[in-house]
Parts: sequence; C-alpha cells; structure tokens
Amino acid sequence: MKPAAPPLTHSSILIPESDNISPMKKLILVLLLGFPTYAISDGLPDLGDISQTVLNPIQERQIGQQSMVQIRAGKQYLDDPEINDYLNQIGGKLVEYCNEPSLEFEFFAVNDYNVNAFAMPGGFIGVNAGLLLITESESELASVLAHEIAHVTQHHMARMVSAQQGDSIASMAAIAIAILAARSNAQASQATIAGVQARAMQKQLDFTREHEQEADRIGFETLQKAGFNTHAMPEFLQRMQRATRLIDGNAPNYLRTHPVTSDRVADIENRVNKQPYQLLPDSLDFQLVRTKLIGAQKTTSDAISYFTDALTTHKHGNPIAQQYGLVTALLRNQEIERARVELAVLQKESKLNQTAQNDPMLETLTGKVKHAAKDSDTLSFYQTAVQRFPQYRALIYDYVDLLVQSNQAEIAVKLLTEQVSHHPTDTRLYDLQARCYNQLHKPFEQHQAQAYSFAWQGNLRAAMQQLELAKRAGGDFYQLSTIETDLRELREMLTAQVKNK
Repeated sequence: MKPAAPPLTHSSILIPESDNISPMKKLILVLLLGFPTYAISDGLPDLGDISQTVLNPIQERQIGQQSMVQIRAGKQYLDDPEINDYLNQIGGKLVEYCNEPSLEFEFFAVNDYNVNAFAMPGGFIGVNAGLLLITESESELASVLAHEIAHVTQHHMARMVSAQQGDSIASMAAIAIAILAARSNAQASQATIAGVQARAMQKQLDFTREHEQEADRIGFETLQKAGFNTHAMPEFLQRMQRATRLIDGNAPNYLRTHPVTSDRVADIENRVNKQPYQLLPDSLDFQLVRTKLIGAQKTTSDAISYFTDALTTHKHGNPIAQQYGLVTALLRNQEIERARVELAVLQKESKLNQTAQNDPMLETLTGKVKHAAKDSDTLSFYQTAVQRFPQYRALIYDYVDLLVQSNQAEIAVKLLTEQVSHHPTDTRLYDLQARCYNQLHKPFEQHQAQAYSFAWQGNLRAAMQQLELAKRAGGDFYQLSTIETDLRELREMLTAQVKNK
C-alpha cells in the first residue's frame, strides 16, 4: 500500500506517510480505523459533483480495503498472480488517462464463470473469469475496465454504500459486500443485507441509468486516450444483448447490474461513429490468460484433447496460446516427458514471435516444466528469469519454493522481504516467508510471518495465536514490544468486529 496521507489520527482516519511500518501495522491501519462511527449525510449528491461526496477518498479507500480482506478470504477470489497481474497491467494503462489518475487502483479476478465485473469504493475492481472469456478482444476487456474505473472516479458505489446515515466505515464495508452478494445471487441478497442491517440498500443494488451513462461517457474518453479500439465498447454491449435474447431473457449478471437501454447503446454508438475504426492486435498475454481459464474449466484429459484438436485443426485462435494450453494441461496430468516435447515446440514457435520471446507467462511455464522434469539447470534458469522479470510473482513463488527445497532459505528470505514491500497484502508471500524461517530455525520470525498471512485473510484469532507463539519463542526487546503492540491492537479489532456484528 502506497503512503496516502499525513500522520495517523482517529478523527481524520489518515494513513502515515512512512513506508517503514510493518505489514501488521498496515493491516491495523486498514481495519482498526474503520470502527469509530462517522456521521454520513442524507441522500446521494448530484452526479459528478465531487465536492459533495459524502465520503472523503481516504474513507472510500478504507471501505474498499476492508471489503477486500473479506473478498480475499472467500472461495471465489481467484488467487492467480498471472491473471491478476495481467488485469492490473491493462487497468494501469487506462488509469493513466482517467479523470483522477492519482487514485490507487487494484484489479483482481473472481473465480466465477458468470459474466460480470464490479467496482468497489476506493479503486478495487473485480472481473469475473466468465467476462474474461466472453470478451473477443483486448479492447473489449479494456472497455469494461474503463467503464468500471469511471464508476470509481465518479464515486457511484461509494454513494450507494454511504446512504446509511451514521454507519461506521466497517459497517459500510459490510454493506459493500452485501451489495456484491446481492448482485451475484438475488435470492441470497435479502439474508445478506439483513445481516448487516442494510435493507434500504435493496433499492440501490444496481447502478442507475444516469450512473451508467456517465460511466459510459467518461469510460469512452479514457478508452480513447489509452489507445484502445473505442468501437469495442458498443460491440461488447450489443453481443451481451443478443446473448440475452438467445437464453430466453435470462440476462447475464453484467447486464442486470449494469442496465443497458437502447438510448444508452445509441449514445455510445454516436460517440464511436465519430472515431476511425482501429483494428488493434491483442497482446499475447490476453490470449494466454484466456487459454489458462479455458483449461482450468476442463478436466485434464478434456483440456489435453481440446488443445490437441485445436492445434491439429488450426482453430480456436492463437497457436502459441494453444500450445501453451496443451503444455499446461500435460503438466496437470503429470505427463512430464510429453510436456517437455510440447514445450520445445512452443519455444521454437516463440522464437519467431518477438513478443513471445519476452513474455513472463511463457517463462514461468518453462520453469514449471524444468522443475517437474528435475532438470539440472532449473535453479540457474530461475535465477536468470527472476532477474529478467523481478516483479513477476508467479516466477517468485516457484523460485522460492525451489530455493527452500535446495536448502537456500536465506536467499529466499531476502527476495521475499523485497516482494512483501511491494505486495503487503499478498498472503502467499507471508506463507513462503514462514516456510523459509522454519527451515532457518527462526521460530519468532516464522510465527510472525504466519500471523501476517492469517491477519490479511481476516482470521484475527489465528493471527493472535501465531503472535502468542512468536512471543513464547523469544526475541529482542524491540521485537517483543512490536508483538505486544500488534496483539493489543488485534484484540481491539476483534472486540470491535464482534460489537459491530
């Protein structure tokens, strides 16, 4: 998390500027500060009038962060660093040209094959796996992300969430989760909303027509400035409408939560028709991410058959992506030797494609095959690969795992410490840290790292148990003081959570 404001005070709920605070302290700032109650004004302000928003940006960010703790702990959060890094790459290009580029954004995937995307307060944008698969071009995906970014910059969701007068930040985060649950499952929504005492929100579950038109207009401008094909925006919506008619009025979630009218489509088309049509090639990662999701939907044997048939008959899209899918499926099925053979074919094809030669997803797959085949040069391969792609977490995870297996945990710890500073909410990094410290016979650090993992997953009791184990393991005065402080504040958080429920 980047520094966001001047030093912390409970009245202003601001985050310290220093990056030299522990991961647990950052979590405490995310969660603990939400519990005091803040008065919220009645009603929703005029669209686009940011001066009248009922929440300030720091409060919006806290609502989103607290909601994300719950989302990451859920089964539907797609914890795939390659897919999430890709979404952040595309989203980041768009954010550079949005009307509030200074806002922090985080894009993440949801393991749900229904077609949907959603924006949370504070810049958190979720994309269902189903939407990634139904988009036929990268510009279509970008058009959806641009639309969701506009919902954030215009504070649409934040206004819906803050409609409950006098709620705490923590309660509003629960309301945000309730809205998402209601959008995904209308039958379950009543129970979820009742659980957070937000029945009034039922009338505001979907964005209004005005919200959608404003998000279209601003999203269109962002899409255009970022250099994507603007014609993709109406093309995607029109295909969604056609799909709705084909399945007897059972509209995809995306259309139910983002109502489409003929006036709205006509307005977008009017804007698009003034722009030249750009036939832009999709990035290789767009194809690889979709291929990865297609393979994940299928059994290993079905995935092998699917990609083998695609390569034989020259259908289903990009041949490099198809070959990637086949190698991935063979690895899943433990057909290591055949995976090596097909990887060699993939590498030969990639040499003819300049983009493929520098693609970290292909590099990660190569490492996985080498690791599975127990090649003698696997460790040196990862050393070089991590130098080429120092922030690519999928490679980092596998490299650290190999270092631990090779009894080189000291090197792994240094690498993980750097990664945690860039990704303080990544629970897998903390789990890996705990493994490394266990190998190094450092129980204090092991239990502390495990506590961070549990805390960011929202399991405060388990986090406290790990901190107690760390305290028993012993440490210097500073370490033990830090543990005592974290324990005290986690107890406050837990007490406040129980009270809010």
